[in-house]
Amino acid sequence: MIAIPAEYGLVLASVLFMLGLISLLIRRNIVFMLISVEIMLNAANINLVAFSYYLESMAGQLVALFIIAIAAGEAAIGLAIIIVVFRGKISTNVDEMNLLKW
Repeated sequence: MIAIPAEYGLVLASVLFMLGLISLLIRRNIVFMLISVEIMLNAANINLVAFSYYLESMAGQLVALFIIAIAAGEAAIGLAIIIVVFRGKISTNVDEMNLLKW
């Protein structure tokens, strides 16, 4: 079996994290901002699994499972907030959103 070097996973994770961070800073739509946060969490998971494989420990994979559970909860709550905002005929653009003026 051919082993994939840990550097490949780390490079992939850093590229994904930077793409998510740049997208989070550039985009103003709340849906795209949630997607960017999910991409950044997936990059963190790839880092944890790569280091777990490199160090021959299961701790990184266990923490990655907790991060996946937290990301699922974050996505559910975020989408519920977006649905409430969209039903109130408020824009999904973060700059135009002011929840105090409902």
